[in-house]
Amino acid sequence: MRGTMLWFNDLKDVGALVTENGDRMHVSGSAFLAGERPLGRCAGRPVVFEHDEAGVTGLAFVPDSNPRRARLRRSR
Repeated sequence: MRGTMLWFNDLKDVGALVTENGDRMHVSGSAFLAGERPLGRCAGRPVVFEHDEAGVTGLAFVPDSNPRRARLRRSR
């Protein structure tokens, strides 16, 4: 499934995401794949995951194909 992270609190090891269908789901830190657990702000980032009776599993961030770049400042 695909969705978007709403928030994740690394101190409490919990967070939430919203699916493409608009369903809101609870996320625990153990749901993330190795090396994918966020260490900072993650709101609005797209994710892929699996969902079963146990909850969300296999959660990973979708790589950004077009990362934002800083604007160049004009010299004065």
